[in-house]
Amino acid sequence: MDPFFFGYGSLVNRATHVYSPAYRARLAGWRRTWRHTDHRNAPYLTAIPCENSIIDGLVALVPGGDWAALDQREVGYDRHPLASGLAVEGDQPVAAQIYAVPVETAVSPVEKPAIWLSYLDVVLQGYLREFGEEGAQGFMATTDGWDTPVRDDRARPAYPRHQVLTPAERGFVDAALRAQGVLILRD
Repeated sequence: MDPFFFGYGSLVNRATHVYSPAYRARLAGWRRTWRHTDHRNAPYLTAIPCENSIIDGLVALVPGGDWAALDQREVGYDRHPLASGLAVEGDQPVAAQIYAVPVETAVSPVEKPAIWLSYLDVVLQGYLREFGEEGAQGFMATTDGWDTPVRDDRARPAYPRHQVLTPAERGFVDAALRAQGVLILRD
């Protein structure tokens, strides 16, 4: 069976990659959280096992089965085979893996480095386009760590695969962050 990966963050935004085919999918037994490490001055969005949680995302084919190239994009994460819990749109049969930041690399800084808004924009744009507003709100609800501040870097995006949002997408992101009570840091 061809190798697929399950994307639950920026990989949901098809504008950030050329991995094809890609299908909407739902994964039971996992949840997202923001994890701080010493690897960079911003937290990683990661997936963690969580028995009573379900997250939406995309499964996409690993081009040419070249895991090394995808591993390079996902530096800081380990790859794990998914043995169960994956439902793919159209009942496509796939064997998929998921990327997750290793627990042993996690740190708990006193001052939490901020989430890049340019990254969050990409993630929520992907969810809006794939799953609509309900799916994007589901992303917010099934992600922990919103006590981490968000740095508004839209004027000078730190995220290398940043995207331009439509006014409606930008309005949604801003409203979703306000609804979560997220502290926005402005330069």
